[in-house]
Amino acid sequence: MTENITVADRTTENTTLELPILPLRNTVIFPSGISPLTVGRPMSLAAAEAALQAEEKLLGVVAQREDEDSEPSADNLYRVGTLVVINRMMRSPGTENVLHLIVQGQERFRIVGFTEQTPHLKARVEILPEPAREETPEVEALRRNINALVQKALTLLPNVPSEIRNIIVSAEDSVRLAYFLASVLELETTQEQALLEADTESDLLRMMHSYLAREVEVLEIRSQIANQAQEELGKTQRDYILREQMRQIQKELGENEPEQAEAAMMRERVEKADLPDDVRKEAERELRRLERLPSAAPDYHVIRTYLEMILELPWKVSTEDNLDLNHAREVLDEDHYDLDDIKERILEHLAVIKLNPNTKAPILCFVGPPGVGKTSLGQSIARAMGRKFERMSLGGVRDEAELRGHRRTYIGALPGRIIQALRRAGVNNPVMMLDEVDKLGMDFRGDPASALLEILDPAQNFSFRDHYLDLPFDLSRVFFIATANSLGPIPPALRDRMEIIGLAGYSEDEKLHIAKRYLAPRQIKETGLGEEQLQITDEAIQAIASRYTREAGVRQLERTIGKLARKVALKVAQGKGDVFTITPDDLEEYLGHEKFFHEMARDILPPGVATGLAVTDMGGEVLFVEATLLPGGKGLTLTGQLGEVMQESAKAAHSYLWSHAKEMGFNCDCIETFEKSGVHLHVPAGAIPKDGPSAGVAIVSALASLCTGRAVRNDTAMTGEITLSGLVFPVGGIKGKVLAAHRAGIKRVVLPRRNEHDLKDLPQETLKDLEVVFVERVDDLLKATLTPANGEPCSEPEGEGEPVTTGSEVSFEGGDARV
Repeated sequence: MTENITVADRTTENTTLELPILPLRNTVIFPSGISPLTVGRPMSLAAAEAALQAEEKLLGVVAQREDEDSEPSADNLYRVGTLVVINRMMRSPGTENVLHLIVQGQERFRIVGFTEQTPHLKARVEILPEPAREETPEVEALRRNINALVQKALTLLPNVPSEIRNIIVSAEDSVRLAYFLASVLELETTQEQALLEADTESDLLRMMHSYLAREVEVLEIRSQIANQAQEELGKTQRDYILREQMRQIQKELGENEPEQAEAAMMRERVEKADLPDDVRKEAERELRRLERLPSAAPDYHVIRTYLEMILELPWKVSTEDNLDLNHAREVLDEDHYDLDDIKERILEHLAVIKLNPNTKAPILCFVGPPGVGKTSLGQSIARAMGRKFERMSLGGVRDEAELRGHRRTYIGALPGRIIQALRRAGVNNPVMMLDEVDKLGMDFRGDPASALLEILDPAQNFSFRDHYLDLPFDLSRVFFIATANSLGPIPPALRDRMEIIGLAGYSEDEKLHIAKRYLAPRQIKETGLGEEQLQITDEAIQAIASRYTREAGVRQLERTIGKLARKVALKVAQGKGDVFTITPDDLEEYLGHEKFFHEMARDILPPGVATGLAVTDMGGEVLFVEATLLPGGKGLTLTGQLGEVMQESAKAAHSYLWSHAKEMGFNCDCIETFEKSGVHLHVPAGAIPKDGPSAGVAIVSALASLCTGRAVRNDTAMTGEITLSGLVFPVGGIKGKVLAAHRAGIKRVVLPRRNEHDLKDLPQETLKDLEVVFVERVDDLLKATLTPANGEPCSEPEGEGEPVTTGSEVSFEGGDARV
């Protein structure tokens, strides 16, 4: 610690002095401290000059209350200051109005009063004694705590000069140490002035302990922040240093840098690639950006991935179509039984390509129940045309970006499924199957069905832009095939862009051929059996299809045959036989009890019961419409879970018979009974919802039978829609309904006349066993369905046995039987 320089005579004999006063801004000088001062204000220069002219060069320095005041008055100064001696003075070259002083603090003083205001401040001051030393436990505790805080601060500040560190460590006087720390720490002027004005050691140490503790806390926080930042930067700096070292080593060895080598390889690939002009222009622009970026830059890998995607896409690569129509026919027949309309459509497209290679591919949509072969048909089409096949399931897709891709601004962005499928195929004309297009969803991320509007429109998809690529890609050569179980959920705009091809359920005869040709051989092979070890008779296959499965397709039929084959494989492995022939009598042993029972023709139909026909997702079904009178009741009661359309058909039938009772020849007793009784109409099975207009003829026949007491012929089933004017309108699902009637043992079917052309879709062996009656009005219907009062059949209407046409489509949707 620097020794104190005193003026003994004056401080001992006189307690007051008259000194020039130098105002200080933003600082306080403490006793025994050495400080540099720069003096430039006129009043301050005058005070310094006056001190320098004196023999002892004494000067009083006092802190300003307001730092902004350039010429402070006496009122803007604190009353306690420090007596300093000027040790050295220097003038700046070329600037005579600036002095540089080195001053050393001597004693504290208090201003008693100002004697001069100009040209500088001059005041009479009273010398203050040093803070009184105290030997109390509190002071001792403060000293030790301050020493501990000082040691902690020195550890947090490794760059403290050794001179200052030695002064602090070797200090024995706590007051001098406090003054020194006050000059070193970054304290506010008010805090420094409070330390200077402290009259006792305890007050001084208490304030210094508070200030020092806060400074140590700030230093600890700074140290923590610096350490965290150092840890984060450590790995990056280490990687950078290693990368720079590697670069220098490769430079000395004459090798190219990794980034340059990779960019050169990418440029070579771009130059060799057969890209369209606009795509090449974009690729070269991105390549130039890649060459300027270091490999550590975030955009480097994004651009590289983007360029690789561009290079991997088949912009001009296509598969040469196999235009041999005979070969295509053989492939389609080999993979699928029947489906002549679809096979004919594929052959037509191949013929058009043969005549016009630049034609656009069609957009087909296969609609049908599950298991009828929609997906496998797409694979057969690709094999017949010699094209690559790509399938994507759209069931449950809710994000439009799944099809259009994500923009490159997003982290982890990828192209959409369409572009990715083309990259996997490696050609721009694959057969692409969009499976389950009716199962698309929609939420806040967009509507995928709307994205398909462009993808499946030949007028737009020649320049399809994926969000990731943002480049036009020609999709017009892609053969899109969509599949759906129902057209209902498909938006009309999307449905309009596709050529709808319906796949109806298979008849039992068709299921027999499919099972013999495809299903049974495949399942026998998968179980490891030979064809000679397991033989399934035709009757057994028909029994499996009718009594162990109920479906429009053949998926469950194949599973059941597979179960049968596994049972036989188990017996062969156990040594219980080598050759097995399965007949209908053996099915219960292998497959258990029968699971399904089809409605069969009833031997006796009482009055009020008629046989109707319905079509479901599982194919055609026979149902019975039952009516009974409710003596004393009123109105029409409907049961059997009938939908709104079917209820309207029942009401229309009831109203027609009520209004035309006399015209139809009903006797008076019959009409009177009808008027005084309510009618209850029921359609079994009551647990299955039913809807549709085609039960109208069965309902009117049942009501007419109930009213007249004449039973409906038990060998006759019927379908058709009726109107209040007595017309019979066409309905849909004729094929499934007629097959169901044939399966149930019905010998006679009544159909609307306008359903004539639908019989062309039926197998000839089925039509040989059936008598078909066509009707146009309810009068003709009742003549064909009701037995006469004498028990003889009514005369047949003209045109009996002629085929008819179908009208509105009828189907099973959502579990509702549409009749």
